[in-house]
Amino acid sequence: MMISTHLQQQRMWFTLAEHAVMTADSHADSHGAAHTSTGLSNNKLGMWLFLGSECLLFGGLISTYMLYRGRVGEGPRPSQVFDIPFTSVSSFVLLMSSLTMVLAVSAAHKGDDRNTYLWTTVTALLGATFVGGQVYEFTAFYNEGMGFTTSLFSSSFYVLTGFHGVHVTVGIIMLMSIVGIMKRSKVPGSKSETVEMIGLYWHFVDVVWIIIFTLIYLIPA
Repeated sequence: MMISTHLQQQRMWFTLAEHAVMTADSHADSHGAAHTSTGLSNNKLGMWLFLGSECLLFGGLISTYMLYRGRVGEGPRPSQVFDIPFTSVSSFVLLMSSLTMVLAVSAAHKGDDRNTYLWTTVTALLGATFVGGQVYEFTAFYNEGMGFTTSLFSSSFYVLTGFHGVHVTVGIIMLMSIVGIMKRSKVPGSKSETVEMIGLYWHFVDVVWIIIFTLIYLIPA
């Protein structure tokens, strides 16, 4: 009789504990999805503020490059080392990743885990292809005599494009992280905001590259 009473008490405590955990999770979800006066969730607002600070960063780097791009010193001129057809193909690959990111976000909003996983993976692969092309390009420039400290032009060039490459790499890591989460467990439609925020970051990186590519490769120094 005492054992039976004890088991009943244990079941009651387990039930209460389970209810408390579910209530806490529900509260956390609702808190995370809370909307600000702007109509955006706290997470999205935070991402937009972060991207705003990134605009200031790249604005400073681009301004520095524009100031020093004509100061080649004794190093090679941009027209002597730049391979515009190769960089154009690499840029096209990165821009195509924006399309696949849109498809990933759309699938996430629909709760289509399979296509979210597929298009997120494709986006990461396209981004990795771009970074690989950038590493190859940097190696070719170095072999042709354009090192990091060769001139003010080369220094500002490597800092600007290198920082962008780091941002693309960070985006790839975020994409592969969400892919890993989806492989371990299904990501329901309620988690689509996470994919959407990664998409915002990825589109920002792509837009920045369009500006960088135009100023560096298409407008002669």
